[in-house]
Amino acid sequence: MPTALPLPLSTPNRNLVRLTIVRGITWTGFLLAIVVGVELLAFDLPVTAVVSVVISMGVLNIATWWRLGRPRAVTHLEYLLHLLADITGLTLLFYFSGGSTNPFITYYLVPVTIAAATLPWRHAWIIAACSMAGYTFLMFSYYPIPQLGHINSDSPLSLHILGMWLNFGLSAGLVTFFIYKMAHALRSRDQALSRTREAALRNEQVLAVATQAAGTAHELGTPLSTMAVLLKEMQADAPADSALDQDINLLRQQVDVCKSRLQNLVSNADRRRMAEPEVLDAEVWLAGVVQRWLVLRPDVSHQFDVAEKRGRPWLAVDATLDQALTNLLNNAADANPEHIAIRLDWQSESVVIDIRDHGPGVAMSIADQLGETFISTKSKGMGIGLFLTHATINRFGGGVSLYNHPEGGTLTEVTLPRCASPN
Repeated sequence: MPTALPLPLSTPNRNLVRLTIVRGITWTGFLLAIVVGVELLAFDLPVTAVVSVVISMGVLNIATWWRLGRPRAVTHLEYLLHLLADITGLTLLFYFSGGSTNPFITYYLVPVTIAAATLPWRHAWIIAACSMAGYTFLMFSYYPIPQLGHINSDSPLSLHILGMWLNFGLSAGLVTFFIYKMAHALRSRDQALSRTREAALRNEQVLAVATQAAGTAHELGTPLSTMAVLLKEMQADAPADSALDQDINLLRQQVDVCKSRLQNLVSNADRRRMAEPEVLDAEVWLAGVVQRWLVLRPDVSHQFDVAEKRGRPWLAVDATLDQALTNLLNNAADANPEHIAIRLDWQSESVVIDIRDHGPGVAMSIADQLGETFISTKSKGMGIGLFLTHATINRFGGGVSLYNHPEGGTLTEVTLPRCASPN
């Protein structure tokens, strides 16, 4: 199973904007602190080296603002490199200003907290480890500032400095762990709310379509009955076994199919029946759907294949799933009725139905939107069929994917959860 992608709290671009602002404020404050330390407190600092570090971070900030104006998206890796650059700058600044004796040494926690709140788990721990490594290095190697030394220090590593180091290590670990967990919980909640809103919107659209379908079904009953009577009379007047007789017979079959579908629509409206799908053998069910579809589309040539595997695939199905698959088969036939390939395959937890046509394929500009809104691949289509198909299959816990086949045409892949045998 592929590793789940990290859930974004906000886009990395926005996070980098915020980081740039924080960096500008922070290093401006450090510059003011250096001026106060040198001019008012007479700190013996290597001014050239310290100012060079501050200027370098300023140049980095200017370059970052320029980069943010480019159309290229910011990745998590790029954001990680910016935080590592901040840690490097802090380490150099603290090295030339007292190392671990500098009271601002705990500022290392700021990039640690930012990383824990915005980056994936592994990247957050990289920032925490680098901050801890920088702090550890500054305990033993730094440019000493006499005014920042501890009065009771008899050795370079006093208990006070050691305690600060241990406190920082504990704080960095706790911040990384708990901030990341809290941020991840917020991201998961936001994603769940987003999915809920999308599902509610889809259900509203499905309900609106269902309401219109119910009214249309009621209105179509009378004209279909009238057509059936007229066709019966026309067939009686037409010469037997003539081309006209065959055409009228085909029309009567199509009208009978329409009347049968309307009756099924009314009978399946009972919610109690809809709430209890029937568990059937996937091969038997799919073969039945294909045969009923061929009655509607006698112009189609097809090939039906079943994977040669041990065991039998079982599916929970109802009339809505039959109609959803019929919609996909009709789309394939509308693209090109010749040589439609239907294949049934299954894994341990899923059943896969592939429908491949030899039509013009799907435009990449609308491929990701098919099934989400009323978008159609046909010049006169409304996209309702695909929308309802996606909604139905999603209700069963499955999914629909459309691909442009390398050899031409469209490959429609339907994935449904596999059920246990009812026996």
